[in-house]
Amino acid sequence: MFDKKENKKLLELYKDFRVADIRDGLDWIGYHNFGTMDKDMRPLYRTRAAGIARTVRYLPFEGPYPEEKGDAYTEWQGWYYNNVCTYPWMDDIEEGDFVAIDVSGVNVGLMGSENTLGALLKGARGFVINGSGIRDTDEVIMQKIPVWSHFVSQSMVQCKIQFDQKDVPVAIGGVTVNPGDIIVADGDGVIVVPRKVAGEVAKYAGNILNSDKDARKNLYEKLNWELDDTVKKNNDI
Repeated sequence: MFDKKENKKLLELYKDFRVADIRDGLDWIGYHNFGTMDKDMRPLYRTRAAGIARTVRYLPFEGPYPEEKGDAYTEWQGWYYNNVCTYPWMDDIEEGDFVAIDVSGVNVGLMGSENTLGALLKGARGFVINGSGIRDTDEVIMQKIPVWSHFVSQSMVQCKIQFDQKDVPVAIGGVTVNPGDIIVADGDGVIVVPRKVAGEVAKYAGNILNSDKDARKNLYEKLNWELDDTVKKNNDI
């Protein structure tokens, strides 16, 4: 979808930034009211991820609802997955993608322990999902798959959502996410950087991060603490 060399350059540029650094970088270029997803978008566990937005949208299922039960329902749900709630975007995932899924706020487990693992195998760096969209969370955490969502869900997708579009602008956590944007997420939440300003934002985010490292390194030394990666710069031994 986007030039792989350019994606690789952007991933390298953003690999060390904290969400807080990027928030400041956006403010520095005048994007004061854009980028930060709402405060209820939380990680399943404390982790960090950065990647290139691959966008997907699902809508509430319109019906008709099945009358089948038991084995007949098993057959119906096979039809549902093949024709209604499809996953065509899974075939498109490339190394470095951060999958941004709008499930229209529906309480449904679109992603779980198996399909997130499959996406990880293809190169996905993380997932951010509007509403729930995630279940099997004990295994997802054990597998160390980075996921941010509003809440978790027990429910499968049948009778609840239908695939709409992929590679289109989506609204997640109050932020427009365009294909190819930069998404960074950590314990502070999720932030989106429009691709067109990614270089400029990175310049100021880098200034903030380096200034913070210098100040904290000085305090570490006064406290006689061993220096760690959060205060070391690339040229530090």
